[in-house]
Amino acid sequence: MSPIKPYTISVPDSQINQLKQKLALATFPDELDQAEWEYGAPLDDVKRIAAYWRDEYDWRKAERKLNELPNFVTGIKVEGFEEVDVHFIHQKSGREGAVPLLFVHGWPGSFLEVTKILPLLASSPENGGPAFDVVAPSLPNFCFSSGVKQKGFAQKEYAETCHQLMLKLGYEQYVTQGGDWGSTITRILSLMHPTHCRATHINMILASPPPPSSPFSYLSFLLTHLLSLYTPQEKAGLERTQAFGKSGQAYLQLQTTKPQTLGYSLADSPVGLLAWIYEKLHDWTDGYEWTEEEVCTWVSVYAFSVAGPAASVRIYKESAGGEYPAFETAKGWIGGGVKVGLSYFPREILQLPKSWAKNLGDVVFIGEHDKGGHFAAWEVPERLVGDLRIMFGKGGKAFGVVEGRSGY
Repeated sequence: MSPIKPYTISVPDSQINQLKQKLALATFPDELDQAEWEYGAPLDDVKRIAAYWRDEYDWRKAERKLNELPNFVTGIKVEGFEEVDVHFIHQKSGREGAVPLLFVHGWPGSFLEVTKILPLLASSPENGGPAFDVVAPSLPNFCFSSGVKQKGFAQKEYAETCHQLMLKLGYEQYVTQGGDWGSTITRILSLMHPTHCRATHINMILASPPPPSSPFSYLSFLLTHLLSLYTPQEKAGLERTQAFGKSGQAYLQLQTTKPQTLGYSLADSPVGLLAWIYEKLHDWTDGYEWTEEEVCTWVSVYAFSVAGPAASVRIYKESAGGEYPAFETAKGWIGGGVKVGLSYFPREILQLPKSWAKNLGDVVFIGEHDKGGHFAAWEVPERLVGDLRIMFGKGGKAFGVVEGRSGY
């Protein structure tokens, strides 16, 4: 069995120099007058950030800060695939009986998203507990984890990788939190290992209307939908979802069908990588004011990733199939005593009526917020952690769900 070892992020000088050389030689497209965000990432914005990335941004400074975190790496093997080196953050709260929490990122996110909530999750009960031991892996094909060269590494395999990591760390029972791919991976993990994953909290909520096999619920849904009896928040959410479907999900179709073709641009052009990710950072957040420093660190983690930035987008095509197809499985019921928590943020890219969430399992917590978007852990960390404290704290319906670990 591969050991668990401390990990130091150390990008070779040659990679940093090559990045800067490519930025210096970049050719930019022209742009229509007054195009703004309607046509994608604006030219002035991309030029400004690219120039900052080339001339002012200091990756070594960001690297030193990231290396202050408890970084580790270990080999994880899932059935049918070669062993993968998995990079992860493992922050122990220092409190005996802290709740083990697995935090799973998505695309175009990364383990960076957990960094703002780490100090809050480790807090003692006196400061609003419970306390959590946090494990935040870089998924295979992302960041500083190695890549997978075999076809078929889908949701089951991502979920199993995370589960095996938790077991290897000595956490026989644990809870999870996820957005984006993290929301589907953790829910599928709950479905696969309900005796180990005792509760799952998600902030991108996929759900389906009640089925005809549940006549009362289905009739209620039909009346609500036909007469548009949704709450103002639900109506705004449905409009957001419809708008995203019309003008925001072309990336999804491309990455689900032809990720290799896109991969050439992401691997060869740092400006292309920047524009591709920056558009999502802007469009999927709730007016969050990204600094050049934040954007460059976010994109650099992809540019300097072990498997290369093209590897990360393969998750879309692979996860459309397999034993647990992501977008269908994540809408289904989870049993086995697993508690489910949901947090709704107004600028999430998919906003479905809360009544549909009754089909997801034993929903014990619903939090609704008036601020925040797709990257809630980064945009509004206090609100996300606040929901976790309520769900798992004293009086919460997931309190004590992990045997012998209440966080107090």
